[in-house]
Amino acid sequence: MISGKTRIAGIFASPVSHSLSPLMHNTAFQARSIDAIYLAFTVDQTNLKQAVESIRTFNMLGVNLSMPNKIAVIPYLDELSQEAQLIGAVNTIVHRDNRLIGYNTDGMGFMRSVNEAGIAIKDKKVTMLGAGGAAKAIVVQAALDQAKEIVIYKRKNATFENVASTFQKIAEQTGCHITIKDYADTEQLKKDLEDTDLLINGTDMGMGEKKEMVPIDPQLLHPKIAVFDLIYSPRETRFLKEAKAQGCLTRNGLGMLLYQGAIAFELWTGQTMPIEKIQPLLDSKE
Repeated sequence: MISGKTRIAGIFASPVSHSLSPLMHNTAFQARSIDAIYLAFTVDQTNLKQAVESIRTFNMLGVNLSMPNKIAVIPYLDELSQEAQLIGAVNTIVHRDNRLIGYNTDGMGFMRSVNEAGIAIKDKKVTMLGAGGAAKAIVVQAALDQAKEIVIYKRKNATFENVASTFQKIAEQTGCHITIKDYADTEQLKKDLEDTDLLINGTDMGMGEKKEMVPIDPQLLHPKIAVFDLIYSPRETRFLKEAKAQGCLTRNGLGMLLYQGAIAFELWTGQTMPIEKIQPLLDSKE
C-alpha cells in the first residue's frame, strides 16, 4: 500500500522500459515491509540535471543509473565512492543527509556472484576478454579485492593506447598488477590461460547477431579455469556450453545483475535484499 510516507527509488535510463530493476526492488520492498516504491524514469543527458535535482526535491532514497547517464551524472553529485572514482562511472546514487553519493555496484555485484560460486578472488589471476564499461568495473573491483594479477585482452584499434593508459592508472592506484594485451595474440592468450583462475567474457560475442560466436577457442580452456560470461540472455551462451564441456565451472551474467541490485538495495535501506525471492523471478524472465 502506498501511504503519505512512501519513499521513492527508481532508475534513470533511456531506454528504460525493458529494465528488470522495478520487479526486483518492488518485490524486495514488499518482502521487507519497507514503505517504498521503485519506478522507471526515461532520463537521458537532456534532462539528467533536473532528474538528479529531483532526488533531493522529492526526498528519494536514491536511484540506479544506466545508459547513457553513468558518466554524465558525475558533475551533479556531492561525493563518489572509491570504486566509482576509479571506474569513472556511477550506477547507483544514495541520498543521505541531503547529499548525493555516487557508487558503482556493477563490479561489486559481479564479485559477489563469484564468491557465491565458491571462488575467492584474493591472490588469484583474472583474465578479462574485452575492455568496455562493465569490464572496467569488474577489473577495478577485482583489483580492490586483491586479485594477484589481471590481464585484459582488447582489440588493437584506435582506442587501445588510451585504454591501456587508463588501466595503468588503475594499477598504480590499487597496487594490482594489471596488463592489457592484443586480442589477436593467441599465443600469448594461450600462455595466460595456463595459470588463469577466472576467465570473464566481457564482449558481446554470444548474444544477438553474434549468438553463435565464441570470444576465444574453447580448446584453450582447462578444468581449473572458472568461466563467467556477462551475458544473461541467452542464459547459456555457446561459449559457456563449450567451457562446460571442457570441465570448467561456468556462470552467466544473471548473478551480476542480481547482486548489483542487491547492493544498491542495501545502500538505500540498510537491509539485505531477499535473494531467495528475487532469483526465481529473474530466472523466469528470458
